[in-house]
Amino acid sequence: MDNNDWLRQIFLMGIGTTSVVADTLKEVSEQWVKDGKINSDQAKVFVDDLMDKIKAEQGNFEGNLERQMRNLLQEFGVPRQSEVDELRGRIDRLERQVRELEGKLWR
Repeated sequence: MDNNDWLRQIFLMGIGTTSVVADTLKEVSEQWVKDGKINSDQAKVFVDDLMDKIKAEQGNFEGNLERQMRNLLQEFGVPRQSEVDELRGRIDRLERQVRELEGKLWR
């Protein structure tokens, strides 16, 4: 599993958790409306405000997790994609130069 798959799985877990929390918040607020503790407008505002806060925190969590993963991979010496791409380019140029030199030798 490459790094992007790992991050994607963690992100999807976060979305699933957020979905469960949203469903629970809706159920609780609906129960409060039924019990007469709050009216439906207050329930909507309550759910919307909490979901906005959760989404903001989730974004912070994902950003922090991504930074930590990058740092961890760097610590282990795993090259960044840009470094791998640069090396591939260098290898392509060297292979081309070797073919040109071989071609000159055989002429």
